[in-house]
Amino acid sequence: MGAMLIVALSALVLASSASAKLTGEFVKFQQCPYTNLEVKKCLYSPTEGGEVVLGSKTVPIVKTAVLQGGYARPNEETGFSKFFGATNGITLSKAPQPVPGGLAGLVNCKEISNFLLRISCEVTFENGVTGLNSTLELARPASEIQISENRLIEEEGVTLRMPVKFHLENPFLGSECYVGSSGSPVWWELTTGFTAPPAPNKPIRGFAGELTLFEEGSALQLKNAVLVDNAWAAPGASGCGGIFSLILDPIINAASGLPSAAGKNTAILKNTINVASAAAMRLNNAENP
Repeated sequence: MGAMLIVALSALVLASSASAKLTGEFVKFQQCPYTNLEVKKCLYSPTEGGEVVLGSKTVPIVKTAVLQGGYARPNEETGFSKFFGATNGITLSKAPQPVPGGLAGLVNCKEISNFLLRISCEVTFENGVTGLNSTLELARPASEIQISENRLIEEEGVTLRMPVKFHLENPFLGSECYVGSSGSPVWWELTTGFTAPPAPNKPIRGFAGELTLFEEGSALQLKNAVLVDNAWAAPGASGCGGIFSLILDPIINAASGLPSAAGKNTAILKNTINVASAAAMRLNNAENP
């Protein structure tokens, strides 16, 4: 499997010299900055399942989130490729994931000592607005993402390193309730191989996926790929409840087991990884003005 992937990924650059058929396989990569000659490959990777364990809460991934953009040749020293964000600015799409138990699983209004905050909480619950979503967002510019094709193929080492934050969304929490920030991001170091987390987590394994080639070998798809990381740490929530955050942040954190040390959190991302030659994209574009 590894040898086939090495040949396939290497061929993406070479296949672009042949005339590509004008099919719809390149459409999904339209937000890749393929006109930039530094970009060698285009990536379109929807996460369609899996789960995130953040502190004491497990959130299943039920809505598809997409990571897209392009990347350069790998750095000879680090093995990572420079990443380029999507041209429309949506490098990581926002996909709100429902938190099981909703806000009621985190906040007991009667335990809030501040009168105004308690009344606001009770009014929110009485209106039935108890649903809580967790939305994964990039915490820093897309250029800080790092990707390694070789480690993806070899199923060993960090395949994808990126800074993220979690937006906890409910009207009662306001618009700035986050776990992680640009100043203190959660760093995911995802692998298709085995993890090596500190206790109490145990090693888990990812998977590079099942290979299919398209466009005379200038595009490929890895179905059922699994990227995993269970060695990351998470800070406490902050900004929850606006002006009442000094009161509400500790309540959210206590109920969620935050901050949470490395070895107590998990990310399992079930993906379909699509990669195409940027040179083939440029040729396709020239033939389809």
